[in-house]
Amino acid sequence: MEREIHVLVTSDIHGYIYPTTYRDHTDRGLGLAKISTLVNQKRTGSNVLLLDNGDLIQGSPLTYYHAKYKQEESNPIIKVANHMGYQSSVFGNHEFNYGLEYLKKVVEQADFPWLSATVVDGAAGKPAFGDPYIIKEIAGVKIAVLGITTQFIPNWEEARNIEGLEFPDALETAKKWVAFIRETERPDVMIVSYHGGFERDLKTGEPTERLTGENEGYQMVEELEGVDVLITGHQHRTIAETVNNIAVVQPSNNGQVLGEVRLSLEKGGEGWQLKQALPAVIKIDEQIQADEEVLDLIAEFEEATQEWLDSPIGKIQGDMTIDDPMQTRLQDNPLIEFINKVQMDAAGVDIANTALFNNDSPGFGENVTMRDIVSNYVYPNTLNVIRIRGQDIKDALEQSAKYFQVVDGEITVNPAFIEPKPQHYNYDMWEGIDYQLQISNPVGERVIKLDYHGKPIDLDKQYDVVMNNYRAGGAGDFDMYQGKPLVKDIPVDMTELIADYILKRKTIEATCDHNWKVTI
Repeated sequence: MEREIHVLVTSDIHGYIYPTTYRDHTDRGLGLAKISTLVNQKRTGSNVLLLDNGDLIQGSPLTYYHAKYKQEESNPIIKVANHMGYQSSVFGNHEFNYGLEYLKKVVEQADFPWLSATVVDGAAGKPAFGDPYIIKEIAGVKIAVLGITTQFIPNWEEARNIEGLEFPDALETAKKWVAFIRETERPDVMIVSYHGGFERDLKTGEPTERLTGENEGYQMVEELEGVDVLITGHQHRTIAETVNNIAVVQPSNNGQVLGEVRLSLEKGGEGWQLKQALPAVIKIDEQIQADEEVLDLIAEFEEATQEWLDSPIGKIQGDMTIDDPMQTRLQDNPLIEFINKVQMDAAGVDIANTALFNNDSPGFGENVTMRDIVSNYVYPNTLNVIRIRGQDIKDALEQSAKYFQVVDGEITVNPAFIEPKPQHYNYDMWEGIDYQLQISNPVGERVIKLDYHGKPIDLDKQYDVVMNNYRAGGAGDFDMYQGKPLVKDIPVDMTELIADYILKRKTIEATCDHNWKVTI
C-alpha cells in the first residue's frame, strides 16, 4: 500500500492577502488570496497538510491599520488563515511587534495551534502558548510538526513586547524535542518548522553571515537526528533542496512562493516507511487568479485600509523623491535628512541616524498621503535615545561603511549586504554630525572626517543619539550599541511620528545641509 501527501508551506507572509504591494493598485504575484487558489487546486484529489512558518500577522499596511486602529475587529489575516484551513503556524520574530495582548488575541482567534518550543514562559519554564508540536494523521499516516523560533528575538524586540518570555537555544531545544517526539509519539514523518534560516552555504558549508545564533538551519540539517523535513524562513529566500537526506524548503516572503514537500510512503510489516520527500517551490505570478472567497472575506477591511492609505497628510515644497537608491546612500539628501529631523524632534536630541530600508522607497512627491509614508518607512519601528561615546559613533560609521566596496574604480554595494538576503536597512545615514567615508581605504579606516558642531568629535565624550529600536539593540552587527544606557524610550511608531510631524506643519520644505558624503 502506498500514500502520497503534499505538505504545503508558507512563511513570512507579513500580512499580505490581496495581490498588492499597497504602493499602487497594480495586481502583483503575491498574497494569500493567490496562494489559496493553489492550495485549493492541490487539495482536489490529494492529501494535503497546510503549514505556516511564522511572520504571518505583521508587515503590511493592512495589518498595521488593524493593529493601530481596529483591534476590536476580527483580525483579517487570521480570518483568512482560518478559512484556508491552516493546520498550524509557528511564532516568527515579527509576531511580537504589536505586543503580547495583541498576540494573545491572535492565538485565541486562530482555529489552528501556534507552535514554538523556543517561546517559553519564564516563570513556568514551559512553552508559553500551549504545545510546541502537533500530531496530524493524514490518510492513516502519522505526521509530527515541531515549531522552533529563532532565539535572537531579544536582540530586536522591545522589552515590553516580550515581558516574561524566554527564548532558549533553537538547535539544542530542537534536538531535545525531536528525540522526545520520536520516542513518545513514534510518528511516521518528522517535520521541524523553524522560523530561522541558514547561516552557511548549503553546498560548501562556508559561513554566509556572522555566526551569532540568529540562523541555525545548517547546523540543524547537520546535527538533528530523525528529521525528514526542515521548513525554514526568516531570510525571505527561495530554497528547495535535499541536504543530508532532509528535505529543506524556504518559500520566500509576502506570499510570492508556495513551498511544497511531496511525501511518498509505503506500508510494510512495520508500518509506514517514508520512501521519498521531494521539496519544491511554486512561484505565484500574475496569471494565477486570486481566490474570490478570500477577497470577499476581508473586502470591507481592505477598502477601509485603502481609504486610510489615501488620506491626505500634507505637502512637500521642493524635491524629496528617490530616483536612485545608490546615490541616496552616497551623499546627503532631503528624504533621509527629513526622517532624521522627525526623529530628533520627537526625541529632543541633536544627533540621529536612519536608513533607506530597501530599494523600492519612492520618497515623497508634492502631496503626501499615509500610502506614501508606509511605502517609505516600511517597519513598525519605535525610537530609542541611547548614550554612546564619540568612539562608538566612529565605530558605527565604520560598520556602515562596510556596505560599500570599490570595483574597477566605482563604488558598489558589498555583496554581503545583498546575498543571501538584501540588508540595505543595515546602512545608516546620520544628521547632527559632519562626516566623510572614503571607501578606497581599508575596512575599519574609512572615516576620514568626523565633526560635531564644527570641531572634531571627542571620542571619549558621551553623546545622546536617537535611532530606531532595532538598531539601538545592536542589530545589524552594531555591537557598539549593546548595553549602552537607554536615555529615552519613545513608544510611538515612526509612521505615526512622521504623519504627526507633517500634519502639524502642513507644508514641509525639502532641505539638505550636505553634512555627509561617501567618496573613493
